[in-house]
Amino acid sequence: MIDYTRIGSIIQDYKNDPESVYNTWFINNDARLKAFGAIRRGVQEVVADIKAGSFPTDFKGSSLEVVLTAITEQKQVFMGAAHAFYWKPKLRIPDIYENDRNKVSFGQFLELCLKANREEQIIKEILKLSDYNIKGLGPAAANILYFIHPTFVTPSNTAMVRGFNLLFGEKQKLGSWDSYLEMRDTILQVNERCRNMLSKDLGAISGLLFDIGVGKIVIDENVQIVLEEEHKKRERLLKKRHQEVQLEIEEENLHTKIQYLLLKIGKSLGYDVIAASNDRTKSYDDNNFTFLSLPKLPEFDVNEDVRRTIGLIDVIWFERKTNEIVCAFEVEKSTSIFSGILRMTDLALALPGSEQTMLYLVAPEHREKEIIAQLKRPSIAANKTMKIFYILFSELCKHCDSICLFGDDYRIMEKVARCVE
Repeated sequence: MIDYTRIGSIIQDYKNDPESVYNTWFINNDARLKAFGAIRRGVQEVVADIKAGSFPTDFKGSSLEVVLTAITEQKQVFMGAAHAFYWKPKLRIPDIYENDRNKVSFGQFLELCLKANREEQIIKEILKLSDYNIKGLGPAAANILYFIHPTFVTPSNTAMVRGFNLLFGEKQKLGSWDSYLEMRDTILQVNERCRNMLSKDLGAISGLLFDIGVGKIVIDENVQIVLEEEHKKRERLLKKRHQEVQLEIEEENLHTKIQYLLLKIGKSLGYDVIAASNDRTKSYDDNNFTFLSLPKLPEFDVNEDVRRTIGLIDVIWFERKTNEIVCAFEVEKSTSIFSGILRMTDLALALPGSEQTMLYLVAPEHREKEIIAQLKRPSIAANKTMKIFYILFSELCKHCDSICLFGDDYRIMEKVARCVE
C-alpha cells in the first residue's frame, strides 16, 4: 500500500531544495531542453550506421558514443550512462558490436521506438529486446529511450533503483528488464496520482528517486542506509553538489554574457537579431534580451520540428528587409558541441539559399580541441555546402567594442573566427 501523504511530503521537500535534481536539472535548464532533439537525431544516425553496415566493432568512435556523450552531459543524473555501452573485450559485452544479428536487433529496436507514438508500442519493443537476451544489454537502454519519449519511459541507473527500493520498500534489481518494467508501472502510478506536484515528463520523478538513492534525501531517519562512513560520504556528496551548482551558475552567467555580446554586435551592424526561444526573457548587466531580440522567429517554409530546432539556436542575425539569415551562433560552454552542430545542420539543410549563411560555434578556449575534433567528423567535413567556423570567448570579449565601432556588415566576424581545414 503506497502512502501518498508521506510521498507528497517527500516530493515537496525535493522541490523546495534549491540544489535538488528538480531545480538544478529538470527545470530552468536550457541544456536539458536542447538535448532532446540532439539525442533523437544522434539515435537516427546510429540506426543509419547499422543499416549501412558502417557501425564499428567498438563503442569508441561510434555514433552511439555521440548519443551517450550527449546523455552523460545531463549533469550528475546520467553521469555513468555510457558505462553500460563500453565494449568490454574479456566479457564480450554488450554483445552488439561483434554479433551482427544482435547489432541489427538493437538497430531495429531503436528505429521502431523512434517511430512509435504510443506507450504500448514502446513496451512491445522493450519486451522483444528482452526476449533476444543480448548479453550485457539491459535497462541502461532506457536512458536513450527517455530522451525520445520522456512521458512514456523512465531512465534507469543504480541510484534510481536504490532510491526506488528505499522509497517503496522493495528489492528490485538494476539489470533486469522485468524489474525495470515493474518499477516503471509503480512510478507511473505515483506520478499520475501526484501529477499536480511533479510533471508529465518522467524526468521529475526520476530525479526524486536519484536524490533518494544517493542519500541527498533521507526518507526515514530510523533506517540506517549505511553507518558512519556512508554518512561522511553523503556529506562529501552534498559539498560537491554545492560546488557544482555554483559552477553551473557561473557557466550560465558566462553563456548569457556571450549571447548578449552577439546580440549587441548584430544590432550595431544593422541586423535584426533573436535569441533562442527559451532565452529571450534573460538579461545581462541590466540589458534585457527582449529589448534586443525580435519577439518571435520569422516565418520559414519548414516543418514545425525543424522550426523548433532552429528556434533553439542561441543567436541568429537577419537581414531586416528580407528576413534572410546571415549568421547563426551556437554558444557552447559545457553542453554537447555535436548537438550544436546538428542544429546548424538542420538550419543549413532546411532553408533554401542558406549556403551563404555564416555558421559559428562560440566556445571557451579549453574546448577548442573538442571543437576541432567534432568539425573533422567525416559526416561534417564531407558536407561541402556547409562551412562552420568557431570563435573563442576571449576573442569575442576582447574585440566586441571594436567590431561594433568599425564593422560594416556580418563579414567582420571572419576577423575573429577560425576554421578547420
